[in-house]
Amino acid sequence: MLDAVLEPAQPLLRVAFTLLGSPVTWLELVAFALGVWMVLCNLRVNPLAWPLAIASSLLYALLFADSRLYGEAALQIFFIAVAFWGWWQWLRGRGEDGRALAVHRLAPAARWRALAATALAWPALALLLDHATDSDVPWMDALPTVGSIAGQFLLGRKLVENWPVWVAVNLVSIVLFGLKGLWLTVLLYAVFAVMAAFGWRAWLRLVDEGHGR
Repeated sequence: MLDAVLEPAQPLLRVAFTLLGSPVTWLELVAFALGVWMVLCNLRVNPLAWPLAIASSLLYALLFADSRLYGEAALQIFFIAVAFWGWWQWLRGRGEDGRALAVHRLAPAARWRALAATALAWPALALLLDHATDSDVPWMDALPTVGSIAGQFLLGRKLVENWPVWVAVNLVSIVLFGLKGLWLTVLLYAVFAVMAAFGWRAWLRLVDEGHGR
């Protein structure tokens, strides 16, 4: 079944060049470019980020499935679904005050609930991947997967806390993709980590100045 899904992507899975002894495919190269563009739009609170997220996630789903990173592959499909929701939130969503959704902070109690839910979901997903797939890194695969789910929902609601979540997710992902020899994706997630730190600072400034959009 997986082979049938990957078959149409075979032209994109051809090697474009070699980086640090590992092949970089055209698929990974295009996904890299779309991913950087997406985060730049997120930094600027630009709704164009969401269609870019859909395209990038589709390509990464194929790449991760080909690399046997099934948690990450399934996560990309989830991202595509949530991206439509996030896109609508940024265009038509409302805050608790009934006004257009703006950049804001999460209440302290809600932060703890999000952290607890993520901590519980990690071992649950890791055990599922360990028993239901041939993944050779189920725990490393599961951690950024559940973290990314939390980050995506926080981002969709324009919550500042999405950025520290992405910093953590990206740092763990660097290790994960390094283990798989996906060096261009390692570079991408290193860039993402730096950009997430800048995004955190930029969104905090928007909230402090009352300019959340």
